[in-house]
Amino acid sequence: METEETGETRTSWSAAPRDMHILCDHAGKKRKQDPGPDPVIRIIEDEEEEDDDDEMMSEQMKDSEEPSNKRVKPVTKSNSLTGVITPVKTPALKRIGQSISRSISFRTEARPLPPAPLRTRQKASSFPRRRNSQCWSDTVESHDLTAKEIKRQEVIYELTQGERQLIDDLSLVKKVYYEPMLKLAIMTESELGQIFGTLDSLIPLHEDLLSRLERLRGSEKTVGEVGPTLLSWFPCLEAYITYCCNQVGAKALLDQKKHEKRVEHFLRLCQESSFSRKLDLWNFLDLPRSRLVKYPLLLKEIQKCTPPEHPDEDTLPDALEMIQRIVAEVNRKTGEAECQFYRRGLSYLEESQRLPEIQLSRFLYCHGELKNNKGQRLHVFLFEQALVLTRPGEDKEGGQVFQVYRQPLPNIFLNLEEIPDGEAAGGGTFRGAFTGGNDKVRNCFRVSSRGRSKAHSHCLQANDSFSKQQWITCLRQAIVQSRDRCAQTSQSQLSSHPDPALYHIAELSLSSDTEMTDHTSR
Repeated sequence: METEETGETRTSWSAAPRDMHILCDHAGKKRKQDPGPDPVIRIIEDEEEEDDDDEMMSEQMKDSEEPSNKRVKPVTKSNSLTGVITPVKTPALKRIGQSISRSISFRTEARPLPPAPLRTRQKASSFPRRRNSQCWSDTVESHDLTAKEIKRQEVIYELTQGERQLIDDLSLVKKVYYEPMLKLAIMTESELGQIFGTLDSLIPLHEDLLSRLERLRGSEKTVGEVGPTLLSWFPCLEAYITYCCNQVGAKALLDQKKHEKRVEHFLRLCQESSFSRKLDLWNFLDLPRSRLVKYPLLLKEIQKCTPPEHPDEDTLPDALEMIQRIVAEVNRKTGEAECQFYRRGLSYLEESQRLPEIQLSRFLYCHGELKNNKGQRLHVFLFEQALVLTRPGEDKEGGQVFQVYRQPLPNIFLNLEEIPDGEAAGGGTFRGAFTGGNDKVRNCFRVSSRGRSKAHSHCLQANDSFSKQQWITCLRQAIVQSRDRCAQTSQSQLSSHPDPALYHIAELSLSSDTEMTDHTSR
């Protein structure tokens, strides 16, 4: 019997042979019964159930006729009629149900199926990211391949199926989200263009790869050489640079539009529908980026399963190097777009807060929410060359802005101090804000700046230990790289513009060597 992959356990019913039936007596023991038709067994069991009910009713009547001063058991523990009716709490009915499940086939006409499997079948489509998975070995009847070659065919088949599923999802986004919202004027064409970006141009790109991969399958449904196909197709993925760079602004605009009732209502109805698999619109818009970073992993698996004498052994390394270079370029460009987006969203209260290090930063190490020693929630940005603490807010149009809090700290002057969990806090405000009056602190660290009179020391708390470790790792990396960059800049300036006094020393050394050589020759 095929079962659906769900998060709940489903009951599997099976029929027992007709020549033997097993019944349970009142002592709970099993005994054999002569062969007989199924309806007779059901009648006997129904009579046993009625006998149990009569016995329970007679016991209740006897209890009611006894004097009132007799000690009576609590209702929850008594053998009442309600306990008999409830299948879960009545041992007799439970034993009968178990005997039925073992002996009686549900192909007969006596008892219908319980409603539980119907509810489970309805919930099956509500689980996100669940598809009917199929392996390559399920598509072929027989083969004489080795285990390593079978694994190779499975990975190539996974690559092909992934392309097909991505095309289906992107087409779904266009048909179910973009076109209805444009037709119903839920958003303007300009807003939809900013949110969806160049998504429409990615569909034919992946359709091209899918058709190429399907043409590679031979009569035995096996793929021989896949390296040249991927090597010639991967340059098309440079189109992802434009799409992924647009995602930062698209996500911000989508979050802003979700506050409008019409947009929120439409997106909620779509997410609750069966076709969405409980994924929201942004999950669909982020699928191309997720697919892009999976290509190197799939190629490594194919390369691992490729024998040394295979023709792909020469082309797969080149294809893997190309896709890794493309993914790195997409990440770099996306990081620059993200940094530029958040730089534009900074709101400065004082002109002195506009540090040149912020404007010169090309990417973000990380950003997120932290609490300061006053208990205030801050959104902190660790740019390439500066650490900026901000307070989130909104502009007149409802867009998100970040008011710069205190003076930004250049990374090159940063001092980082990790505060171990459970260590006593340094001051009353720090202790009260982070611990609620206790003497211990958790997930905290301190950053300060040296050499700047207006700089402040900030005690910050992360949401959990993992987040704290992520921040500490990024801060250390930013400090080291900033100081290395400064050292390299100073060294290059010295080499390109040396001290004029050094010219004189060099000339003296050169002339002295020349004179000594002439004197020796004489």
